[in-house]
Amino acid sequence: MSNITPFILAYYNTEIVKKICSKYGIEPMNALRKFLLSQTYQMLADEKLEMWDFSPIGIFDMWENEQITGDPRNSLYLRRDEYA
Repeated sequence: MSNITPFILAYYNTEIVKKICSKYGIEPMNALRKFLLSQTYQMLADEKLEMWDFSPIGIFDMWENEQITGDPRNSLYLRRDEYA
């Protein structure tokens, strides 16, 4: 586990789970499980990546791209320089 403040991860967990539940109609515990088991969450928990600079919307976009394509790095939030 990383040294990221638990409050930071808890904030993102709460916000992302709300978005998953709202958009996909998934129960909160299942949504949390899906998020915690994702590559996106692993990236968020990796303090070297400093993902806490992204908004919850950006992290949700990464998670959603991971679900669709299998890779959270396909998110426009990470590839934005390619389209500028």
